[in-house]
Amino acid sequence: MIPNVLTVAGSDSGGGAGIQADLKTMLALGVHGMSVVTAVTAQNSLGVQGAWELPVEAVRAQYRSVVDDIGVQAVKTGMLASAELVEAVAELIAETDAPAVIDPVGVSKHGDALLAASALDSVRTKLLPVATVATPNLDEVAQITGVRVASEGEMRQAAAAVLAYGPRWALIKGGHLPGDAVDLLTDGSEEHWLRAPRHDNRHTHGTGCTLASAIASQLAKGQPVPEAVAAAKEYVTGAVAAGFALGGGIGPVDHGWRFRAGPER
Repeated sequence: MIPNVLTVAGSDSGGGAGIQADLKTMLALGVHGMSVVTAVTAQNSLGVQGAWELPVEAVRAQYRSVVDDIGVQAVKTGMLASAELVEAVAELIAETDAPAVIDPVGVSKHGDALLAASALDSVRTKLLPVATVATPNLDEVAQITGVRVASEGEMRQAAAAVLAYGPRWALIKGGHLPGDAVDLLTDGSEEHWLRAPRHDNRHTHGTGCTLASAIASQLAKGQPVPEAVAAAKEYVTGAVAAGFALGGGIGPVDHGWRFRAGPER
């Protein structure tokens, strides 16, 4: 049986991030992707021109429809714009016997806000506690915990602050720091530092969504968290290296890079 992975996230009309990136990632990694749309955005390579969240009852109905009939081996969350959506999705995940990868999306690659300030407390107290892995970038760490990271050495403090809210594992993404792309995965007792060369490529739209979906896909296939995150990091590094221009702004990573890299990949 092909594992089933469910993304609960917003739609990116430009196809580089959100639900679209999640489903492409899942296909590339050999799992069956399913979706719960939480919001619709008007979005392209230049930014987000508009966003409309779906009613909580529509989100809940989509989730129950999929989980009750098909079942899931992993869940991934992305854009949850309001406190009401955050709390409803957290409640649904708590009732689901599957690992959950929580990407606490706060802003888009272009700096557009995708989470209401009033929803932050719900992220801290409702969503993070149900996470198997939480995957904040440094801006999201600051938004959620108040901890600002300016160097690799400060990533431990950021991880501790995130873990204090209850996820089993925290993956602190250090992509905004200079030098190599360094991430820290920890459960508070063991640490895994993941390093990759920084590619000279500005077409990185969708990296966060892609990484979280890749982790969820690997977890659904039965990998332990450290191995799932390492495999996801390797996939995303290749996707960033193959990122391509699209429109007049920031292009997307290439979710299908392995298909074009030859059978040895």
